[in-house]
Amino acid sequence: MRNHLDPIPAKDIFNKLTIEDLNIKGKRVFIRADFNVPLDDNLIITDDRRIRSTLPTINYAIDEGAKVILSSHLGRPKGKVDPKFSLAPVAKRLKRLLNKEVIFAPDCIGGQVENLVSKMNNGDVLLLENLRFHPEEEKNDEEFARSLAKLADVYVNDAFGAAHRAHASITGITKYLPSAAGFLLKKEIEYLRGAIDNPIKPFVAILGGAKVSGKIGVLENLVGKVDKVIVGGGMAFTFIKAMGYEIGVSLVEDSMLETAERIRIKLKDNKIKFYLPVDCVIAEHTGPDNVIKIVPTQEIPKGWKAYDIGPASVKLFSEALQDAKTILWNGPMGMFEVDAFTRGTFDIARAVADAYAMTIVGGGDTDLAVHRAGVSNFITFISTGGGASLQLLEGKELPGIAALTNRED
Repeated sequence: MRNHLDPIPAKDIFNKLTIEDLNIKGKRVFIRADFNVPLDDNLIITDDRRIRSTLPTINYAIDEGAKVILSSHLGRPKGKVDPKFSLAPVAKRLKRLLNKEVIFAPDCIGGQVENLVSKMNNGDVLLLENLRFHPEEEKNDEEFARSLAKLADVYVNDAFGAAHRAHASITGITKYLPSAAGFLLKKEIEYLRGAIDNPIKPFVAILGGAKVSGKIGVLENLVGKVDKVIVGGGMAFTFIKAMGYEIGVSLVEDSMLETAERIRIKLKDNKIKFYLPVDCVIAEHTGPDNVIKIVPTQEIPKGWKAYDIGPASVKLFSEALQDAKTILWNGPMGMFEVDAFTRGTFDIARAVADAYAMTIVGGGDTDLAVHRAGVSNFITFISTGGGASLQLLEGKELPGIAALTNRED
């Protein structure tokens, strides 16, 4: 019998090869990772979670005696070589995390790189320079993809955060090499698609962030699958205004008012419990001398803006999670980047962490929130993908997954 804390096995969800299905001993294995990590002004990595997330795949390939060729993008260099977007800091961090030498290539294609690859021994690790230093990467240029494929015998995609992009290193390269999923990509599919397709009920979805428009597809896809929907963050005020209430100068998408009301009615008609904030933390601005008030959401004065959910909303939302067996959370409850408005998001993070349920957190801001709240170790699974996780939750097929080699059995 399946425990509600366990994901659905990946083989029951997607019919793609994984790295374990490949014989990689002595082979050149091209691993597309997501090393798009934040750097400070001194080009020091401030958060290496994305690097750590793909270590199981890298270590497996090393242990199997493969020649490991790692690739990634970093930032948006717009197709030009820019030292501040170099993967050199990643090579340095990888060396420490793997406790072994990591060869750093000056480019990702070309004769110099091919020469470095030709000298690799089994178990060696080579990191290619930023793929996006070449405009052909994002254009999914066929010749560029062929040049990447020329470096390897097999391809492994472990970059879930980029799996929604049809780029040369994500989809183009798969035309020329046997292609499989890495452990991180497999795990992402297990949890995210598993939660949507076959959740243990009651299933509660918490959606936040700024805009309704970014979550419409998710809301539509959840109808018939979810038992409760909790909406916070800026997107809540589009729903609240659509119901006819004054929201001051709070964030709103006026073009989405009719859509928001349609979705609210649709959820109600499908007997899905729908929760909106009942109070909020408001201010006239976010400066250091700001005056903060907590008011019911129906009593926001003109000229004031809501920046966080209030304590009554936290209590309401937390109680709604009490009987949950699956919780999916995407999007913060307010502007938690500002100290005065952290409480709502952090309190919900703690409520999710305390729940006796399979808890899945998706989206970069939500990922950051659970770490800053100090509860990341108590979340079942934290997705590394922002746009990719949203598309998957919308029920869309990601190009990077569709391009992988199908399992024959």
